[in-house]
Amino acid sequence: MRSFIIHMPGDAKRAPNAQKLLQLLPNAEIVDAVIGKDIIAKGQITPQPGNIHAPHYPFPLGAGEVGCFLSHRACWQRIVDLDLDYALITEDDLSLDLDLWNEALDLIANHASVDSFFRLPAKRRETPAATIDRGPHAELFLPRVIGLQTVCQVVGKTAARRLLGASERLDRPVDTFLQMHWITQQQINTILPNGVSEITDQVGGSTIQKKNRSGSKLAREFKRALYRAKVSSQPQRP
Repeated sequence: MRSFIIHMPGDAKRAPNAQKLLQLLPNAEIVDAVIGKDIIAKGQITPQPGNIHAPHYPFPLGAGEVGCFLSHRACWQRIVDLDLDYALITEDDLSLDLDLWNEALDLIANHASVDSFFRLPAKRRETPAATIDRGPHAELFLPRVIGLQTVCQVVGKTAARRLLGASERLDRPVDTFLQMHWITQQQINTILPNGVSEITDQVGGSTIQKKNRSGSKLAREFKRALYRAKVSSQPQRP
């Protein structure tokens, strides 16, 4: 299995962890992160106002979110171009508990295929709709509602093609897009526990988090809750 680590060139705070991941992950290489503000400024992409797909996404897409999405698309494209059956895609704030991680790798080796998309999230927020396999600690399952964040995942070649085809225009963050299995036609499975955690604070904080005025916080939380309820109303089914 090949591994692609998304990392922004010149990011001195995240570079040591990216170098560490090069040693820990199988057949790993760095993939340069896309700078969203540059792509937007050059007119190479125009983010849409959350209205390409239903449900409507209620927040404007920031430049950092555009860069994150395009970075993942670059990795999907690399899987297709290199004709890989599947590959591991991680972000550079990934940290690993190797005992649990190796157990997750065993589940990947036993089940991954060109059609696969396996999430290895840092947070345990997904409820299984069906169990696919179990290790001594880890479980590979179909989550009822696909979780957020994209610190680590395994993506198959056919899955990558589906996702590329469904994301030629962007109107929401990549993790939110991936929740919409009814749009992508891509089943997404999860492995938990998996040894994955994030060290975002230790490496300088999020590269895409946006600050909001306190007066708008209540309205944003209401919109977010409503959006999540709409996503939850379309669960994955065995």
